[in-house]
Amino acid sequence: MFILNLANNFKYKENIMQTIRGFRDILPEQISLWQKVEKEAILLFEAFGFKEIRIPILEKTELFARSIGEVTDIVEKEMYTFEDRKGDKLTLRPEATASIVRSYIQHKMYTIDPVRKFYMIGPMFRRERPQKGRYRQFYQIDAEVFGIESAYIDSQLIFLLNELFKRLGLTGLSAHINSLGCPECRPSFQKALLDFIESKKDRLCENCLRRMDKNPLRILDCKIADCRKALANAPATLDYLCNDCSDHFDIVKTTLEKQGLDFIVDKSLVRGLDYYTRTAWEIQTTALGAQSAIAGGGRYDGLVKELGGPQTPAIGFAIGFDRLVEVMEQIDKTPEDRPLDLFIVSLGDAAMEKGYHWSCELNQAGIRTEMDFRGKSMKSLMKRADKLSAQYVLIAGENELMENAIVLRNMNTKEQVSLAMENLVPELIKICKNNIEEILRD
Repeated sequence: MFILNLANNFKYKENIMQTIRGFRDILPEQISLWQKVEKEAILLFEAFGFKEIRIPILEKTELFARSIGEVTDIVEKEMYTFEDRKGDKLTLRPEATASIVRSYIQHKMYTIDPVRKFYMIGPMFRRERPQKGRYRQFYQIDAEVFGIESAYIDSQLIFLLNELFKRLGLTGLSAHINSLGCPECRPSFQKALLDFIESKKDRLCENCLRRMDKNPLRILDCKIADCRKALANAPATLDYLCNDCSDHFDIVKTTLEKQGLDFIVDKSLVRGLDYYTRTAWEIQTTALGAQSAIAGGGRYDGLVKELGGPQTPAIGFAIGFDRLVEVMEQIDKTPEDRPLDLFIVSLGDAAMEKGYHWSCELNQAGIRTEMDFRGKSMKSLMKRADKLSAQYVLIAGENELMENAIVLRNMNTKEQVSLAMENLVPELIKICKNNIEEILRD
């Protein structure tokens, strides 16, 4: 019989539905850290004049092919793309910028005010190889600014990111910055780069060789070690900037210096997407010992026009939410949950009815209150209160109701007092709020 039960147990486990590979649940025990990040981000973004925007998870595939670039790993290999019943090609969004630009154009927001600041928080989808800290459904915090050409907004976004991470308790922060030039100065750089690459062709991978004609800048973003070694002395965009791009980048650097922000001019930093121009950056932290990028962004002054809108300067960034939470967990920045304020022990039908109404009123007043509706024994209910780390337990049975003396037990000091039913809820609110204030002070 034991062997039969064991076999049935294994069979049961085999039949349990599992998440798709590369996707995951974020459980209640983990969510407090996610909520902390979201709250801090929203407070800071709105202080800087950003407004929330919510965009669809599905878009037409053409949107990402035109904005991200057809010769990118994202479009060629990683997007979740399919045809609907009418044969239209649709894609689960791999990033947020293209969708926000599409919304900016579609709703003609530029006619009301061309200067707009948006933020959004939500899931993205890429079919990458799953590994620690990288998922096929991943989350980003995204911010975009339209209508501002000044280099000061570039500096301000880097400053904003740095401030957010400081508020979240991250240390060892540095910004890696570069300028990718513009359509005026990039052709001369690309020619120099192609000449250099030509001499290294025999050391480059197939992907790099394929990109030579369509997007040579993307070759610098190759992650293969042999390619990176071969390209170590490749021409840098900074050596080919036009006067306007050079002046723009100088303002960014000078502003960051005056604000006391640590940054590194990183000539090897390029962005993996085609639409970037001028300033590009990554925010890295040494919180885990080695350098780790947790956010990246840049300017994309031509994308609005490319997707059918008016010529509009634009800039933005994305934070890797999953990676950020992983870093915060490693450095023990998980917030402690506030303990349960009150557990109601109701013994008998009449007490159950009273307890139900009390719990609703208390929850409505912001007092975290729980009760058990299963008719358990006093001993079992007290164990439940202990398990939930309740600060107080309210005990109501037939005797307490008859004597109009409901027992309130402090679970920390073990002291008990009797409270009259007439003014019970206001008195409980007062006691619990005083306790909450003490907890917050500690």
